[in-house]
This record gives sequence, structure tokens and C-alpha cells, in this order.
Amino acid sequence: MLKTTDVQTASLQSYISSPEKQKALYKRTLFVVSISQIFGGAGLAAGVTVGALIAQQMLGTDAFAGLPSALFTLGSAGSALFVGRLSQRYGRRTGLSAGFVIGGLGAIGVIIAAIINSIFLLFTSLLIYGAGTATNLQARYAGTDLANNKQRATAVSITMVFTTFGAVAGPSLVNVMGNFALSIGVPSLAGPFILAAAYILAGVVLFIMLRPDPLVIARTIEATNPEPSDKGHLETTEHTENKRGIIVGAAIMVLTQIVMVAIMTMTPVHMSHHGHGLGAVGLVIGFHIGAMYLPSLVTGVLVDKLGRTAMAIASGTTLLLAGLMAAFAPGDSMVLLVIALSLLGLGWNFGLISGTALIVDSTETATRAKTQGTVDVLIALSGAAGGALSGMIVAGSSFLALSFTGGILALLLIPVVVWSRGGKK
Repeated sequence: MLKTTDVQTASLQSYISSPEKQKALYKRTLFVVSISQIFGGAGLAAGVTVGALIAQQMLGTDAFAGLPSALFTLGSAGSALFVGRLSQRYGRRTGLSAGFVIGGLGAIGVIIAAIINSIFLLFTSLLIYGAGTATNLQARYAGTDLANNKQRATAVSITMVFTTFGAVAGPSLVNVMGNFALSIGVPSLAGPFILAAAYILAGVVLFIMLRPDPLVIARTIEATNPEPSDKGHLETTEHTENKRGIIVGAAIMVLTQIVMVAIMTMTPVHMSHHGHGLGAVGLVIGFHIGAMYLPSLVTGVLVDKLGRTAMAIASGTTLLLAGLMAAFAPGDSMVLLVIALSLLGLGWNFGLISGTALIVDSTETATRAKTQGTVDVLIALSGAAGGALSGMIVAGSSFLALSFTGGILALLLIPVVVWSRGGKK
């Protein structure tokens, strides 16, 4: 239960009878979260771009190159639960701020590990760094707390668009940050993690500016103006449908996460085997991350207008195309790799926003943050599995096999959506 002081309670009451104040706070919340996402996106990009390369360099083998991705996504799983429950109890401001600061400390740990060449510290720090990844993802929910059901996907998309600025800048600065790192005695591959300390800035922005807390306001409004309880026997049916919505929304996001993380994780290693330098890797990953976030504004409108299920099917189809193109594109073709990874990011974008909207549709403010945190745990664990298995699949077979399998796996989204429609009358 959210804790508030008497002064806070009096302040919150002023929002109950004022739709204008609610609307103004909704817009302010989107603005503050969007600003934090610029810094959060920069932090996110570091691990994605060079995590596998650091492990490859320190361990001397490709077989475990997927471990960094697995570790920081595994770390994000525990952090998602922590941030979700902290947000449920104390509000978005406290939960998100804490998660970002912890993630920033993990990034600093990765830098130290690279300097002293400590595998143990590297893996431990990557787990902690995962808190930033989880928080960056959960921040998308903050904008939906005061949104109506016709605004939810759009609210998610607005915050994700701003993530693009930091997320695309991160990979494009790998050479710059690498050179800067060398100039101060830090290994070049650890350079992007200096940028990842921006997670701390994201946490500071939220802690200072996210007042009043949108989840606290939403719960106050819902508690004061409960929905009429004249639905009688329909309540059990609606509860079942809410469960179905949570399951379907989670399944969509889990499948898209597995496919995206697996292919993305091994792309830098695949490129290095074909003679591409760090700058080229940064360019491809930059396009990929841009496609993950930049189309969000349009995607949000489409999800709200065309429906959650239609965009989930679009996600599966797009990921299939991405997997097939990544599998069969020549390793020395930058253009085709850019297209494949861009499609991979776009398919993930469709799945994340449609799945997120389903989760928000299917929950109430009394349990929303906790449920969202639990769902994000599943997403993170699926990403960890995808990252860990990707290196083993490539080492035991090929990047072609990994990408082709990922594309086929994405087709499972279609029967998931068909099952969800089966519950409609």
C-alpha cells in the first residue's frame, strides 16, 4: 500500500475533483519521464553494444559471449520485481529513482572490472547494471497511470520515443567513448559504460521532478471514485478476462524479447568475424535501437486505433522477416545487416507496446505496479535465456541457425493472439 503523510493526503485530494489538474499532471508526468528516458536510453545502449565483445575479449571464446546479455537481463529480472513492489508501496518516483541509481552503480563496476581485468567483478557488476535496464523498461508504465484506455498505448510510445535520443547516441559514440577511455587509462571497450553512468542522472531527474507521484494520484482517484458495482454475476467473468489479458500481454512481450535479445546479442560477434570494426558495430546497433524506440509514437497510435491483437500479429510477422534476413544476409553486407536489425527492433517495438497496453488494460491501480513488475521479471528472464543460449547456438552451429530459429519462434505470437480472441464473446 502506498504510504502518504497527512500533508500529502491533503494535496492529493485536490486532484480528485479537478479533471484539469489531472490532465495537467498527466502531461507533466509524460514530460518528466521522457526526460529521464533520454539518460536511461544512453545507459541501456552501452551493454547492448559492447557487452558481448568485452566477454569475448576477457574469456577468449565466443561460447560465452552471450553471458553479459544474460547477466544484465537476469539482473533486470530481480530488479523488475524490486522496482515494481517498491513503486506499488511508495510510488513511481521512489521505485524508478532507486532502480536507475543502482543500475548506474553497476555500470561503474563494469568499468572497474575492465581496468583490473576481473571476470568475477564484471559478471557481478553486469547483474547490478541490469537494474537500470529493468527500470528503463518499467518507466514506460508511469505515463499510463493517469491515461484513459484510449491514451495508454500512446502514453507508452511517447516515453519510448524519448528513449531513442539516448539509445541511438550511445552506440554512435562508442569510438569517441573508447578513445576517451584510453586517454584516462581505461580499456576502450569499457568506454561506453562511462556513458552508462547516465542511469544515475535519470534517477536524479525522476526523484526531483516526479512530484506529485502519478501512481499515488491514480490510486487516490480510484479509491475515492470507485466503479459502480452493479455488474452482479459479470464480475467473475471480467476477472477471468483480466487474467487472460495479463497472460496474453505477458506472452507477447516474452516471445518478442527472446527473439530480439538472442539475435541482437550475437550480431556484434558475427560482425567482428566478418571484419567489421567497432564503429560499424555501433552503427548497426544504433539503427537497431533506433528502430526499437523511434517508431513508438506511430506504433502507440496504431495500437490504440487498430487494436492490441492486430499489432501483436504485426510484431510476429516483422520478427520473422528480421530473422530470415539476418540468417541469409552476407556477413560483409552492412546494408542488409542494418535492415535486418532495424526490422528486429521494429518487431520488438510492436510487441512491447501492444503487450504493455494489454497489461495496463487488465489491471487496477491497487495491484498494477506489482503486476507490471512481475511481468517484467518474466520478460527479463526470457531475455536472459535468449542471451545465454544465443552464444551456445552460434558456437555449436551458426549465426544463420540462430537467426532462422528466432524468426520461426516469433510465429508463435499468432496462436497466442488467436487464443486471446477465443475468450471474446
